[in-house]
Amino acid sequence: MRPEGDREASFFVPCVYLLSMAILPAPMQRTVTPPSAPNKASLRLVPAVDQVGPDQTYAPLIEGCLKGERRAQQRVYELFYGKMMAVCLRYTKNTDQAKDILQDGFIKVFKSVVKFNRAGSFEGWIRRIMVNTAIDHFRRTKNSYLLLGEERSIEDFGDQDEEDTLAEEEQDDRMDLKPADIINAMQKLTPAYRTVFNLYVFEELTHKEIADVLGINIGTSKSNLAKAKHNLKKLLTKEQRLH
Repeated sequence: MRPEGDREASFFVPCVYLLSMAILPAPMQRTVTPPSAPNKASLRLVPAVDQVGPDQTYAPLIEGCLKGERRAQQRVYELFYGKMMAVCLRYTKNTDQAKDILQDGFIKVFKSVVKFNRAGSFEGWIRRIMVNTAIDHFRRTKNSYLLLGEERSIEDFGDQDEEDTLAEEEQDDRMDLKPADIINAMQKLTPAYRTVFNLYVFEELTHKEIADVLGINIGTSKSNLAKAKHNLKKLLTKEQRLH
């Protein structure tokens, strides 16, 4: 995360930590249709820092997935459903969209497991595919969002009077945030704000990298990030007042 000020850092760092640790319960009976053959297309759009050294923890499951074994695929799905669903929810406006991206992401995982070189984290590799799948979803629907007017799905909060601003600043350090509160607030952001915020804060991309990945210019990326932070902070502060 790249904070732009002491107060902003103190506000968003807990959000990032809570969501990075978020795990949702896995539905034990949900199955993913296994792929018929490996997909040759590259899935690597977003870089990620893997752990140092090879990860042998999931070696038997990886071998099973390479052989197309349903039981191994189901076990991988169950093990990583919680963390990956939390990732997908950050990039979408509701649970249904997140489930669609999660399903597509796991299909890509099983198609591409032959490409996993085992030099780093298996979990990190899966997470990278989920993020790339979410980005693909945004790029496919970017024009539709604009046509549907979904860029106006949340009020762009304007300037507040001095009294409200001071009250919000006083609340920053004592907010009792939960992962569900943060995800709900992020889902109320516009698709553009939400995607840029995720890529900058969680994936740690630069504005140049975000612009290249999303097909926008650097200025748009910076503007979307600033508005996303502003709106997200307002939403979370409002949520705290209701509790």
